[in-house]
Amino acid sequence: MAELMSSAAFAGVFRGKSVWLSGHTGFKGAWLARWLLNLGARVHGFSLPPPTQPSVFEQLDLEKHVQHEIGDVRDPGAVKKSVLRVQPDFVFHLAAQALVRYSYEHPLETYATNVMGTAHVLEALRSLKRNCGAVIVTTDKCYENRETDYAYAEEDPLGGHDPYSSSKGATEIVIAAYRRSFFDKSSVRIASARAGNVVGGGDWAPDRIVPDCIRALQQGEPIPVRNPCATRPWQHVLEPLSGYLWLAATLARPELVHAEADDITGAFNFGPEKEANRTVAELVREVLKRWPGRWDDKSDPNAVHEADLLMLSTAKAKRILNWRPIWDFQTAIANTVKWYRGVNENAAAAGELTHAQIAEYENSARAAKVAWAAR
Repeated sequence: MAELMSSAAFAGVFRGKSVWLSGHTGFKGAWLARWLLNLGARVHGFSLPPPTQPSVFEQLDLEKHVQHEIGDVRDPGAVKKSVLRVQPDFVFHLAAQALVRYSYEHPLETYATNVMGTAHVLEALRSLKRNCGAVIVTTDKCYENRETDYAYAEEDPLGGHDPYSSSKGATEIVIAAYRRSFFDKSSVRIASARAGNVVGGGDWAPDRIVPDCIRALQQGEPIPVRNPCATRPWQHVLEPLSGYLWLAATLARPELVHAEADDITGAFNFGPEKEANRTVAELVREVLKRWPGRWDDKSDPNAVHEADLLMLSTAKAKRILNWRPIWDFQTAIANTVKWYRGVNENAAAAGELTHAQIAEYENSARAAKVAWAAR
């Protein structure tokens, strides 16, 4: 049975441990919840109801397997009550307003969720009197993007043209301030994680290119492409999640990577290799190799601003955490389309496909002798 799968990855750090995970009903949160369950963790999810229909949270039937709590990170009392009740060994904060175009329409909601929501989680952690590793997830868009052929590193200036990007830059400033002000000598260790553009089965969000592709292909319609020339660091969802998990594991046990504890707190980029920095048009063509169809250029010169060029440097994660990406661009897209086509043919296949891809990814990492996958 799939539910009985168990993994020894990440040095077995999560086995039997309590994890508080915000945003577990979203795309990345649901994949992370499933992986944590495979790792033997007890997962307590705190989130708004699933944000899309369909929802990968529901497709994976996760409500039966996690402690499922509906809550809003904009409510500081609810966040603190939940964290203190769970008494977690690990925290992963993923709850966010994650859409650029939506942020133009709802800027106050975006700032309230992303900036103050994170502050509420950090404030709750101040009251936690036990050892805990906390990974706060932001985004690659937190940087002051100059639209140049340059891979942004963790020490580069933060910023953001649009409400979403600037909210994440502000969030990183809040995280750094809390870490220095309140967690320097604390039993709670804090790090932030910045990932590139994530693809993978089960993302049903509006205004994202892969879900837009899948919806169009399911209907036999041309794919509408708003920014065909925009370049992004595309990566499968399991890539940054492996970074988040390994970062949390090393917060608890720095000796796993032979690092000083202070070297692991701070910000880390988790992005793909340079070959995966591709245009939206290249991504769409790669999808169409595996699910035939066509696409239309829907470029609008009057559309709201979205970045044209964005890349990440992962040198710090490679140097300190011995982390690196596993799947190349073609493999990431192949597995993404395989998941959607499988579920399109058999809705009940979502769980098995997700389990199989997690296992395949772990095996690939083990073959590549990546630190977190070593037995």
